[in-house]
Amino acid sequence: MATYKVKVATGTDFLSGTIDSISLTIVGTQGESHKQLLNHFGRDFATGAVNEYTVQCQQDLGELIIIRLHKERYSFFPKNSWYCNYVQICAPNGRIYHFPAYQWMDGYETLALREATGKTTADDTLPILLEHRQEEIRAKQDFYHWRVFVPGLPNYVNIPSYHPPVRRNPNRPEWNGYVPGFPILINIKATRFLNSNLRYSFIKTASFFLRLGPMSLKLKLRGLLDCKRSWKRLKDIKKIFPAYKSVISEYVAEHWAEDSFFGYQYLNGINPGLIRRCTQIPDKFPVTDDMVAPFLGEGTCLQAELEKGNIYLADYRILEGISTVELNGHKQYQCAPLCLLHFGPEGNLMPIAIQLSQTPGPNSPIFLPSDSEWDWLLAKTWVRNAEFFCHEAISHLLGTHLIAEAFCLAVLRQLPMCHPLYKLLIPHTRYTVQINSIGRAILLNEEGLTDRGTSLGLKGFAELMVRALSEMTYDSFYLPNDFVERGVQDLPGYYYRDDCLAVWDALERYVTEIITYYYPCDAAVEGDPELQSWVQEIFKECLLGRESSGFPVCLRTVPELIRYVTIVIYTCSAKHSAVNAGQLEFTSWMPNFPSSMRNPPVQAKGLTTLETFLDTLPDVKTTCIILLVLWTLSREPDDKRTLGHFPDIHFVEDVPRRSMETFRQRLAQISHNIRQRNKCLPIPYYYLDPVLIENSISI
Repeated sequence: MATYKVKVATGTDFLSGTIDSISLTIVGTQGESHKQLLNHFGRDFATGAVNEYTVQCQQDLGELIIIRLHKERYSFFPKNSWYCNYVQICAPNGRIYHFPAYQWMDGYETLALREATGKTTADDTLPILLEHRQEEIRAKQDFYHWRVFVPGLPNYVNIPSYHPPVRRNPNRPEWNGYVPGFPILINIKATRFLNSNLRYSFIKTASFFLRLGPMSLKLKLRGLLDCKRSWKRLKDIKKIFPAYKSVISEYVAEHWAEDSFFGYQYLNGINPGLIRRCTQIPDKFPVTDDMVAPFLGEGTCLQAELEKGNIYLADYRILEGISTVELNGHKQYQCAPLCLLHFGPEGNLMPIAIQLSQTPGPNSPIFLPSDSEWDWLLAKTWVRNAEFFCHEAISHLLGTHLIAEAFCLAVLRQLPMCHPLYKLLIPHTRYTVQINSIGRAILLNEEGLTDRGTSLGLKGFAELMVRALSEMTYDSFYLPNDFVERGVQDLPGYYYRDDCLAVWDALERYVTEIITYYYPCDAAVEGDPELQSWVQEIFKECLLGRESSGFPVCLRTVPELIRYVTIVIYTCSAKHSAVNAGQLEFTSWMPNFPSSMRNPPVQAKGLTTLETFLDTLPDVKTTCIILLVLWTLSREPDDKRTLGHFPDIHFVEDVPRRSMETFRQRLAQISHNIRQRNKCLPIPYYYLDPVLIENSISI
């Protein structure tokens, strides 16, 4: 008789426990136990509990390889879901086996789990293990399907379409997260078809919707969500969130009109990856030395500054020709500006010329700092409007959310739980499908946010993302190369770049340690069919098979795999933090980041006044819609797991466990360095402080 001591850990989230019957079967290399009910007197499998049991077997089962958890009806009680963290078994010889689950069992079902040691197909020799990994992949591919949402954008997980319910009794409406006058914001049922393992935890779900609902109701009751007029005074914009203040939001409201702060945002704002060094003035932007000489300082000229590498260009050509919509009965406008900037001896990046179209001519004047105050301010505001779209559509939604979701779905469909890459990547997929499903219901939906709060509307917003994806390259995702390619690798005061490279280095070293442990040679990489299928699926479903993207179709060497995995994890974590965390701080003062413009781009100088400036900005309702959503998405997320924090035990080997601890120590040092630097800065930059970066895109 062999005795096995069993521990079963239930999840800690609210309602993780179950009253259903749970049984266990243990499979070893020398036999299989009988199915045994796990039951004590009293409550088993309560939320947060770690229950201990004893399983008696007729013989020693040898090395334990698989367990089966059987969830069945208990008496007359209705079924309820159970979240199992893990099962741990102590064998008669004292060896402890760990079986990670970290998933929900919703119905009456059997869940087969492998022992936690990371193994590729080459490491498995037993037919039962090979069959198990193949069956796991088949089951997940049968469950998770790819679906086209917008042709030309990354495909996403296929869930049944959601149609808002019809109100059957107008005298007693059923609350569905609906806020009168603002129906797009909260739609709890929009994600009800998601598999439980992809959904938010109860705590995160409650905090997300309960945070958004009351605030939107407050704005509704104050009449701001129904006001379609222009802002009467700029200072009234602060009334939207009168209690919200931070060091940066206050600085933005105070200094938004200053040229130095305008230039600063290209380096350390929420879209810091756009500018590039300019070595030759493009023909479409005929800036002359006479125009800009007064702003370059004494003893120099435009050509000299070009040769010194002090001239930078922000080109928004990708916006050219995209149609606009009407908002609140008013035609909206957008433009594709060009902005020339100069890095001067004072250490500031300053705008020196702005053109509001890609086509020069008499109707497209080049605005200069020496123009009238309102002409120059409006020209800069048009650039900030272009920044809004390039940030929200390209850098944020497409560049992190949609691409990360494709990474995530490929992991789920192509890598079994025992695969080392699954163990490495799964913490960086947490809640991404859930937040994207909410995003599609709120943002990319008819009558959604983009239709009701931006001048491009849904069609234009989607077209912009399609254009951007068609131009994205693999090299641009490898950030150390991207800084060099844009010519900004030595630009002073670029704290985003400095912090990015520090986090990237720590992440790359961590990935290197894990990858080289499981892949000792290039042949191990090239010969891993599950790895290759994962890479191929990303190329096909995320990059849509576009060879010009440079994304690999296969990986042949260990360094190639390290680079690829580093790109995936960085995109799903730090990259998102850089473009998401500061949204409200930089946008709560709406003129700094307007989502729409109600007058066409000016075609002559000397016509802009304070009144025409206010009439060009978004109206009150549009402003409130945008800021309310950005307020929600920028709040400190609940149920947060910071970068390097891995409470779920997927790796059990000593080498990866030590690497994880070393990774945390490196991140802690980076955080310390950032905080020390920020003490000396008038505007702190902390969006890449590791303590603020989440492991995954969950908000």
